[in-house]
Amino acid sequence: MTFDLGIYPGGLLGSDTGLVHPRLPDDPARITAALRELQGPAPGLLVRAYLPFTGPDAGSGPATPAEPDRLLGGGRRLDLVLPFRAATGCLEGWPDFVRTAVRSYGPALAHVQICEEPNLDLPPVDGSIPNVRAALTAGVVAAKEEIRAQGLDARVGFNAVPSFDPADDFWPDLGARADAAFHDALDWVGLDFFPDVFRPVDPADLSGAVEAVLRHFRRTSLPQAGIGAGMPVRICENGWPTGPERTERRQAEVVEEVVRTAHRLRGDLHLTGYTLFSLRDADSTGTGLFDRFGLLRDDYSPKPAFDTYRRLIAELGT
Repeated sequence: MTFDLGIYPGGLLGSDTGLVHPRLPDDPARITAALRELQGPAPGLLVRAYLPFTGPDAGSGPATPAEPDRLLGGGRRLDLVLPFRAATGCLEGWPDFVRTAVRSYGPALAHVQICEEPNLDLPPVDGSIPNVRAALTAGVVAAKEEIRAQGLDARVGFNAVPSFDPADDFWPDLGARADAAFHDALDWVGLDFFPDVFRPVDPADLSGAVEAVLRHFRRTSLPQAGIGAGMPVRICENGWPTGPERTERRQAEVVEEVVRTAHRLRGDLHLTGYTLFSLRDADSTGTGLFDRFGLLRDDYSPKPAFDTYRRLIAELGT
């Protein structure tokens, strides 16, 4: 079974309070060199990028990282996220925006993700935006229609965060909205999750915690939306930051354990990929939780986890 590996290489990231801007600007040449080293002899590597829709008048915000197509080549293809960030929830122009993005990146696309965490009501992600569920269903259909019209080899999906609240209506509501065209267009569903980041997990329990979240997503969340066991699931964002009480050695251990756990479960849960967040720290001098998610420090020097992920790509990636 295919198990694609990837990474987000930009310095900008979202936190639980807004955006975290990198201390040092992105350097495309050094990012590309790091991606080549990570990829090694593997035939491919997914490069994740975000291009937000900000409304019918504003159009799109800047891509993050900027001009992501500069980072591709040598088997690296684009894992493009199209967040819905129209503050008023106006859908005017949204399907055309999706279609234009598909045409713009064309054969470079491996995946198109519609919306970013639409079940999380927390700025700046999409679950805090009105009409995001309508944008999700319309966007998936629009993306697949344009992919088919252009004859592209790209797959369409959306992502979500784990939810264990029985009162959460996201998945049942999505099931009610999803028509035959949506189900026909959908190629995968993604999960963003960060074990032992926002809530501590004992190191001895990490693999079991990862497995429990993945099994709940597959067997409890997705069926509520009428999404069956045959639908591929991808891990779209996962990472572990370093910091004052978070060692670089432990980051390497967490990356290895999470990736190997997902790979072990790929047949049972139909897991087809994993993308790590992220390549480089936003601020290696910072003490905030979101400052140091990178496999590299913000000066592009590697942490131990960089070599760990490089080895995993060589061993497990397809």
